[in-house]
Amino acid sequence: MRLKGKVSIVTGGASGIGRATALTFAREGSHIVLSDINEKKGAETLEDVKNLGAEAIFVKTDVSKEEDMKQLMNEAVTAFGGIDILFNNAGVGNENVRLADLSVEEWDRVVDINLKGVFLGMKFVIPEMIKRGGGSIINTSSLLGFKGKKYLAPYNASKGGVILLTQNAAVEYGTKGIRVNAVAPGVIDTAIVDNWREDERVWNAVTKSNALGRVGSPNEVANAVLFLASDEASYITGTSILVDGGALTF
Repeated sequence: MRLKGKVSIVTGGASGIGRATALTFAREGSHIVLSDINEKKGAETLEDVKNLGAEAIFVKTDVSKEEDMKQLMNEAVTAFGGIDILFNNAGVGNENVRLADLSVEEWDRVVDINLKGVFLGMKFVIPEMIKRGGGSIINTSSLLGFKGKKYLAPYNASKGGVILLTQNAAVEYGTKGIRVNAVAPGVIDTAIVDNWREDERVWNAVTKSNALGRVGSPNEVANAVLFLASDEASYITGTSILVDGGALTF
């Protein structure tokens, strides 16, 4: 078991990539602190995690709120004594509109969750990891953190920001034993791409827009996150791993 006895926090853990990663971490022996805004789905995933034999708790969290993120870290420490791994995964998409037609409220909503949420997670977990002598942080960026796509300005900007914020934290805390990396998924079969799936023409184009000619699964991203969380990645920090089926180079 690659994470035996480690304490992991997974934000956005109720569904999609977060759920798949929480289950993967549980199979590898980690204690799980599951975090999400959706209590109903969070409770369902928590039960599945526990059924794998993991010790786990659920903490309802709005990652864009400072007090929620402080509380998340406090509850993790209270339950398990410390934090070894943070998967900063919670995220949202945005309305498909041109930049000049985008409301300020929509910009703030997306950037606050996707980028500010990652900042807050790192801000409050790093002091706890320093107490443990180190840890591993994995942030969720995106293929669209590397390249622009029309009508997705706030999503692009937030995910690009995650890549550089990951590098900043890696440089600042490497000597404290904290590794900070990111995963950058391409099109993954989760609810965030439902609006593309509903349009047969768009979905057909999207699914073929990579070297493998298919959509990825949440488990395929979870495997990359597991690697970065584990000691197998002990000399890897400040990097972003594309899990995109070769879409960036297609």
